[in-house]
Amino acid sequence: MIILVNKLGMLKFGKLFFKCGLGENGITNNKKEGDLKTPKGIFKIKNIMYRKDRIKNIKTKLTKIVIQKNHVCCDVSSNTNYNKIYRTNNITLSEKLWRKDSLYDILIVLDYNMDPVKKNKGSEIFLHLFDKNKKIETKGCVSIEKKNMLTLLKNNPNKIKIY
Repeated sequence: MIILVNKLGMLKFGKLFFKCGLGENGITNNKKEGDLKTPKGIFKIKNIMYRKDRIKNIKTKLTKIVIQKNHVCCDVSSNTNYNKIYRTNNITLSEKLWRKDSLYDILIVLDYNMDPVKKNKGSEIFLHLFDKNKKIETKGCVSIEKKNMLTLLKNNPNKIKIY
């Protein structure tokens, strides 16, 4: 099943509707690194990553990867690891996935700009959590409440369409 996300910040999955956060500067057909926009398109779900110390049991058939303290995603477009998730102790060129806040306690990795990776086209486009007591806008990802994420995952989505 496909997750639908519209420019008004509504996520639809089957008969379910959830409020969601988008990039601070809206949605775009021409994503650029650092533009704070969410890319339009249809993207496959690669896997789920989660903090095992905070999330005990995720019910899903999707591939799950436990986030380790040294997991990062490189957001420096000149680097050979640009838009790749990997483990390293050198985090100067990357965004840490192990965060103090709860935004990445569960995240769905989308295949945006991955095959092939194009420099400056944007990195780290995830469907991740938001804290309903704070702003829900993102740097380009889509964000939803934890309870809604868990509901989505039980239903094993395979793609997301952002329009």
